[in-house]
Amino acid sequence: MVQIFRTNIQEVDVANEMIQKLLQHFPTYLINFDLEDCDNILRVKGSNISLEKIISLLHKNGYECDVLD
Repeated sequence: MVQIFRTNIQEVDVANEMIQKLLQHFPTYLINFDLEDCDNILRVKGSNISLEKIISLLHKNGYECDVLD
């Protein structure tokens, strides 16, 4: 399963930091950002993706994150 999120992260360093934080909670997921996309995409691939936990983790770190429909 692949889930796509819209974020407000714009810097590569911040994206890499958030990937590391997400991987601490979800070590089996494949996670990457597409900061060249207008929605600063966060892409998560894995089974049983916890949308609420991913969104919550980004919010707790001061970033916007919403599921992209």
